[in-house]
Amino acid sequence: MEILFVSPEVVPFSKVGGLGDVVGALPKALRALGHKVTVLSLRYGSIDPAEHALARRLVKVKVPLAGETVDVEVYEARLPSGVTVVLLGAPRLGDRPGVYGEGATTYEDNHLRFGLLCKGAVAWMRMQPKVPDLVHLHDWTTGLIPMLIKHAAKDDPRFAKVRSVFTIHNAAHQGTFPVATLADLGIEPTAAAHMEFYGQVSWLKAGIVDSDRVTTVSPTYAREIVTPGGGANMDGVLRAHATGLVGILNGIDPGVWNPSTDPHIPSRYDVVDPLPKVRCKNALQKALGFPARPETPVLGMVARIDTQKGLDLLLGCATQLLRQDVQVVVQGSGDPELAAALVALAKDMPEKFSYRPEFDDTLAHRIFAGSDLFLVPSRFEPSGLTQLYAMRYGAVPVVRNTGGLRDTVVDCDATLGTGTGFVFDELTPDAFYGAIARGLSAYAQPERFTALRRRVMRLDHAWDRSARRYAAIYRELFPLSDDNPSATA
Repeated sequence: MEILFVSPEVVPFSKVGGLGDVVGALPKALRALGHKVTVLSLRYGSIDPAEHALARRLVKVKVPLAGETVDVEVYEARLPSGVTVVLLGAPRLGDRPGVYGEGATTYEDNHLRFGLLCKGAVAWMRMQPKVPDLVHLHDWTTGLIPMLIKHAAKDDPRFAKVRSVFTIHNAAHQGTFPVATLADLGIEPTAAAHMEFYGQVSWLKAGIVDSDRVTTVSPTYAREIVTPGGGANMDGVLRAHATGLVGILNGIDPGVWNPSTDPHIPSRYDVVDPLPKVRCKNALQKALGFPARPETPVLGMVARIDTQKGLDLLLGCATQLLRQDVQVVVQGSGDPELAAALVALAKDMPEKFSYRPEFDDTLAHRIFAGSDLFLVPSRFEPSGLTQLYAMRYGAVPVVRNTGGLRDTVVDCDATLGTGTGFVFDELTPDAFYGAIARGLSAYAQPERFTALRRRVMRLDHAWDRSARRYAAIYRELFPLSDDNPSATA
């Protein structure tokens, strides 16, 4: 099949969270199954064409937007996997550094910026000798595309055969805008009545209603978002329109996240010989200004600084936690108030707590490699990737029992004979600290902890299995016939 991924994020060009990692890795796994996959996104101002060897095409894409025709530049790159990435860029809209905004503030004209993504994707498809068989769309920023494809089919019959899969990476991000913004996109309110959502229009709702199939990123999250408690008010829409909603766990790219080959870490190791991990820990301690003590457990956390990620739970138990012989490092940016509290904590206890607000991919790899325990206390977590990276690097996860965390981490028993991490249920600092304390107790039993570390490192979370499940969903959207593009996939 010829498949077009459309996403606001794609590693290595842009990344805010796990979405960028998914879109950077899943096409590679699908390509290994024999499919041709192209990824389309926006070229933000933070993307250096020279650094990424982007080739600018001479022909521009013309996109009607906000009463004018925008000349959109087309850049292309080919990833080492062979996947082609197309980036659309336009002055005033696509040349700002942020993906959704800067700091904790979103851009006010995001309906135009991601309108450029949606309308630009369809305009780019029109220009190709052959339109894709299927478009795989990611999160609310792409939610208008199924509707635009249906409109395009009225004057270009090729679009009538295009099928769409819409993946929800986080149902709390719904792309709601005033109804008046439809005029900027050239969409009549009557044609978008199905997008109405509490007096506004929701792009997430449009994607759910208009696409041929809806998926999300873990089995537990698929069950959670169709309930009033987990659907962020979108549960009724999902129950009514997402027939066959399925949750497929995200995977990881073992070519990127592999302690035996990782160029970012000071000493490489694997499950057969994990002992060099102690050198990674020593280097991390020194880099963070901690005393280099191999017997002191290092607790890592790499996350968006947000209450969704449970940073308030960490702050709530920090005093109790830091009384212990521990060292804690947190990397991430986001909510200014939570970030300020982390800065204050690091200032008060620099020998035990470090906060790094900058995005530094090398440091992230070194935190996974240098940590003994890894903290993921999320209120909700659609899939989660950091716990998978942590286990790959032998950092035992401490997680809340929700979403993809529940699907990927099994609570250890009292003897550490079974399980892959430490799980808590209640959304309280005490419950979180209780799970951390169990992890610290396990760390104090070197032989058992080493066996646990090896057990989590052996887990296979590569993309192959999940890619095959996506490919099966793609095939379901086409009737079996001689010209079925998926008949032999």
